[in-house]
Amino acid sequence: MLRLYHLLIAAILVALIPVGLKYGSNFIPKNQTEQPPAVEPSAKPKPVPTEGNIWRNILGNASAPTDWEVAPCEGNAPLLCVSTEGKVLGTVEIGVYPLEKNSAFQKQLEAAGIPAKSKIDYQNPQYQTQLWTALKAWVTDYYTAIAKDRQVSYGKETIFSSHPPQLVTIGKLPGIRYGFTGLKREGGVKEQHIGHVTFDGNALYVITSAFDPSSATGKFDKLEDLAIFQPYLYAIAADMKLPN
Repeated sequence: MLRLYHLLIAAILVALIPVGLKYGSNFIPKNQTEQPPAVEPSAKPKPVPTEGNIWRNILGNASAPTDWEVAPCEGNAPLLCVSTEGKVLGTVEIGVYPLEKNSAFQKQLEAAGIPAKSKIDYQNPQYQTQLWTALKAWVTDYYTAIAKDRQVSYGKETIFSSHPPQLVTIGKLPGIRYGFTGLKREGGVKEQHIGHVTFDGNALYVITSAFDPSSATGKFDKLEDLAIFQPYLYAIAADMKLPN
């Protein structure tokens, strides 16, 4: 009888233990959720998620200096690895931004004379001129935002210098090459960024690389390596297999 009494008390105590303690660290209170991802300071839209590294589908001629190799990085990150003797020197990053989620560029297209949902004739010189106008507006907005950001982060020690936008062809699409450099007042380069942007009728494609110690991806560790690779980056952008 005494044993049965003890068993009843034990059962009651177990029932009163909070569920979270009984089942361990998997318990999440109803009023608590997982930490949300950090919000980027810029208003740039999020790139569309891809399954697998997108470079595997869009890389054309993988131009590279002698003894250097260019290939999609392992994993799902949208990175192109530039390496020599098995050592990665730097990466090139691509972001894909669907037009339906990019109201700012929709307005820039319409201002250039291209309705957002219109079918595009990529061989029409008029369309190419209009698209370059819209892409120039996109680059201008980018320069305005990045200059404001760097004005705060640079202080008086570094000078922000944007590169003149250049009309280029990316794959078979009209595009623009752009970038900027942070020049130290006492001499030397704090950072240098190179970008290409184009539009295929459905999404913006933004291809970037840099010398920037503060960046995690899409960068080279040494400025001289970026300088050596720069003309090959131009050739890779020109030969990309983008939708058209």
